[in-house]
Amino acid sequence: MRMPRTILVLTLAATVAGCSDIGLRNLRAPGPGPDEFSVLPVKPLTQPKDYAFLPAPTPGGANLTDPNPKADAVVALGGSEAALNPNTAIPASDAALVTASSRYGVPANTRQVVAQEDADFRKKKKRFTRLRLFPVDRYSQAYRRESIDANNANEAARQRGIETPSAPPLE
Repeated sequence: MRMPRTILVLTLAATVAGCSDIGLRNLRAPGPGPDEFSVLPVKPLTQPKDYAFLPAPTPGGANLTDPNPKADAVVALGGSEAALNPNTAIPASDAALVTASSRYGVPANTRQVVAQEDADFRKKKKRFTRLRLFPVDRYSQAYRRESIDANNANEAARQRGIETPSAPPLE
């Protein structure tokens, strides 16, 4: 009599635990230790060349020693940090690229439209992936049909006569 009741309780507990909504990506800390992403290294302090010409204070703004990973990455890849400023005009070297890419028009709300379409897509996919007995990558499940198989794309390029020397052949 105790065994069926125990099985029923365990089944009920597993069912309730499977109904929790943890999102598409199940990211958990590997242990009770510190979060390495909460530590932000700052740039070293430097002395100004002339104390008479100091930059104006910016309350609530950025500090010269604050990390700026996007700008650091752009500079490391050979770009200009000024290009990240949204008020900066498009450089003359990029004018032809911008003209070609916007030849069919550029809607002003593209980001909002894509974000809403993605939210609707994930909501539709979430209906069928809520109950799982074991942890799975829900992101890969939801976007399985949207992903590109690198080997198939490479093979299709080779069949069209496009050289792909950096990709190893399939074994």
